[in-house]
Amino acid sequence: MAKDRNSSALAEIAERLHEFDGEPLRVAFLARGIDALTQIAERLDQSELGEVVASPSNADALVTALSQPSAVGLFSAADPLTPARLRGLQARDALLAAEGGTLTAEEVGEVLHLSREAVDRRRAGGGLLAVDIGHRGHLYPSWQFAGEGVLPGLEEILALLAEHPPLARLRFFLSGNHRLGGERPLDRLRRGDLEAVRLAARTFGEHGAA
Repeated sequence: MAKDRNSSALAEIAERLHEFDGEPLRVAFLARGIDALTQIAERLDQSELGEVVASPSNADALVTALSQPSAVGLFSAADPLTPARLRGLQARDALLAAEGGTLTAEEVGEVLHLSREAVDRRRAGGGLLAVDIGHRGHLYPSWQFAGEGVLPGLEEILALLAEHPPLARLRFFLSGNHRLGGERPLDRLRRGDLEAVRLAARTFGEHGAA
């Protein structure tokens, strides 16, 4: 019975792969990805495989597989920077998931009673914080909204951080800051302590500044 289930799963995967016939770049990517996953599957022991299969989503399963000691050893041999890149991806996703996750531009428009185009203009003008996710648009951290507007003081702080990329700005708001006694700028901003957050934002990125 288990063998039949496995055969059925493999057949379903093969059928899905045919959806990309005629798209050579996607096919090339899938070929390399499948080869890499095959190498990982060969390396993982039963306990590691069990942890991977128990992941709540396919994306989580992939990250969990790449995080296993056996897999990290494989990639370290090919590229010593791979484990660091993986940690960077995990840190990025943790920032995006924090404090309620993210909203799409359409969802932001509903919160602010704006059109999609108006949301895009506000983001482009520096009034909203968003992370580019390629052809799917942008994701907006939900913590920057309060009621039917944005968190008071947010736009001023974003202007002070304009020279930093979006992920660095995310890290600023969500990380403990030594100029704020280890508190997060987001928490201080929520309490209305704008002046202290201004000072932290002005010095963000300086040597030794968090």
